[in-house]
Amino acid sequence: MHVLVMGGTHHVGRALVEVALRRGDTVTTLNRGLSRPPAPGVEALVADRTDPDAVRRALGERSWDAVIDTWAWAPSAVRDSAWLLADRARHYGYVSSRGVYAWPWPAGADESAPLVAGDPGSQDGSDYAAAKRGAEVAVIEAFGERALLSRAGMILGPYEDVGRIPWWLRRLERGGPVLAPGPAGAALQYIDAIDLAAWMLAAAERGIGGTFNVAGPAGHTTIGDLLTTASQVIGSDAELVWAPAELLERKGFPLGMEFGLRYPGNPCPTGIHDADVSAALAAGLILRPLRETLADTWAWLRCEGDPAPRSDAPSPAQWFDPAQEQHVLELVRPRRTS
Repeated sequence: MHVLVMGGTHHVGRALVEVALRRGDTVTTLNRGLSRPPAPGVEALVADRTDPDAVRRALGERSWDAVIDTWAWAPSAVRDSAWLLADRARHYGYVSSRGVYAWPWPAGADESAPLVAGDPGSQDGSDYAAAKRGAEVAVIEAFGERALLSRAGMILGPYEDVGRIPWWLRRLERGGPVLAPGPAGAALQYIDAIDLAAWMLAAAERGIGGTFNVAGPAGHTTIGDLLTTASQVIGSDAELVWAPAELLERKGFPLGMEFGLRYPGNPCPTGIHDADVSAALAAGLILRPLRETLADTWAWLRCEGDPAPRSDAPSPAQWFDPAQEQHVLELVRPRRTS
């Protein structure tokens, strides 16, 4: 296909470009051209998404088989792009989020769960959930049944700049007793950015539209599986010391919130890691083994170094210092006396 990726330099956008090139697609990207040079073989268009005239000039009269958009800020930018491309692309895939569902998320919910309100014309991107929902509405209004809304769960894998797996890999690399958010058997639902990209591009090629929760099936893995496998991947001898969610909550220690295992005032939230993803699986979603996801992430970190910290999604390194970890470790694992 001829694919236009709106973005294409960070996390999911970078994964989309990589997977599309590997598939043999012809790839165009549109972004500000500030973060990193374009991948070899990519046609790079430069424009600020918040400037509709600049976007119009950059796109010119080109047309594409598919557009994939990862925008996460003011919905008006998606609205402007979608309407501009409505007659020049046969498919518009939007990387949305399960965050568009109204809180609290019901356990086992599918795509019919209640949604937050979203305004496609809003120029306010401060409310992530409302911004994503507004962008969804914008894409549907412009593309109708040719729109694919991918409501992704927790996105992991290479190029992740949100502060989850990169921080954990570095913490495990240091070794020693490592405080871990218990219980070890707590279920996790996630989607590898590479798997998400592959599924969205395949769906575009097949002309699949509609709305999908996109993540692994409920019970696919646990926090214990993830951290144990991560230790094995990097060859760490770290000892995982599991702290009950109630203790972490009582001590005001934020560990576990990076995975949505708990929230302040709610150590056991429901609906976070048990979404119904049967529609995406039926539509061809394929998941790589957890070990591959972690190995690729580790290889990326070792090659390129840690991603720059994000102000809107700080990693655990910005939440607490080692002294706090040591304090809670001593509560969970009292020192033995001879």
